[in-house]
Amino acid sequence: MPRPIEATIDLGAFRHNLSVVRRHAPRAAVFAVIKADAYGHGVMRAARALAGAEGYALLELDAAVRLREAGCAQRIALLEGVFAPRDLAVAAEHRLAIAIHNPEQIRMLDAAPAGARFDVLLKINTGMNRLGFAAAEFAPVLGRLRTHPRVAQLTLMTHFANADDARGVIWQLESLERLAAGSALPRCLANSAAIQRYPETHADWVRPGIMLYGCSPFADVSAATLGLQPVMTLTSELIAVRELQPGERIGYGGAFEAARPMRVGIVACGYADGYPRHAPTGTPIVVGGQRTRTLGRVSMDMLCADLSAIPAAGVGTPVTLWGTGLSADEVAAAAGTVSYELLCALAPRVPVTEV
Repeated sequence: MPRPIEATIDLGAFRHNLSVVRRHAPRAAVFAVIKADAYGHGVMRAARALAGAEGYALLELDAAVRLREAGCAQRIALLEGVFAPRDLAVAAEHRLAIAIHNPEQIRMLDAAPAGARFDVLLKINTGMNRLGFAAAEFAPVLGRLRTHPRVAQLTLMTHFANADDARGVIWQLESLERLAAGSALPRCLANSAAIQRYPETHADWVRPGIMLYGCSPFADVSAATLGLQPVMTLTSELIAVRELQPGERIGYGGAFEAARPMRVGIVACGYADGYPRHAPTGTPIVVGGQRTRTLGRVSMDMLCADLSAIPAAGVGTPVTLWGTGLSADEVAAAAGTVSYELLCALAPRVPVTEV
């Protein structure tokens, strides 16, 4: 019998979450963001479930090629563009849209084979200060690309740094408007947070990421409140039960000490499965349908759960680590991280089942 841990991927939840995007941004086309192996959900699986989107956005050239070879006809965008001149030939062959965010990528474009034409996403730095051309660079770069013989289609793109917090997006949106006034080019601006909070950012294309996977981009608003459904549910079982007496400790370093007699369940899940090692005592977990807490340090292959209020729990009792019944957002918050990291960290050794 295999180890009992399993990740279940709900394809219907993918489709539902895409419909939430549509309700918020009914006039915009959608780039479904499926980078990082679709946030750990499987890029081909996610692409099939999200086939109703007008496009896909990712970073990995090989994954983009696999999508084309699998028959994907939608627009496919490489959000960081290409990293070497040889990649341009692959992008041209497979009709991939490429972001251009630095002068070196323009030089690659200049040297591209005659006859090659590219769908270009011109990245503008409006204040996040990661990728993109600064304000002083924008006008000459835009002029150059608008007449470039290798550019077939041009779209303006930026990324919001504070769409999920109090600062918001207006300061960046105003910067973009000043730079791009009169250009009349299509725009791709809004991430998951902006899609839901700032309709003025929807423009021509939106780029939903975390909301497609059923998690919230906001620290203060739950995914359920936003009408989102979890796509990944990580489950396992209890493989042992311990009886602790007051003063006894459990796990590496004895990080948890029992203050009273208690029962502790050992769960077949650890950091080698993708569960966060830094999750502290008190991180929520569901055992036998009842909410409880983790205890002590997470090990490579196991973690511990408090069974004090679950007397019926024993070896074989099902456990939910996150997903349906326990949002990955809540687990991540308890561990001092974000749900993006939990989902992306799912280990290859964890079996995956589609429903």
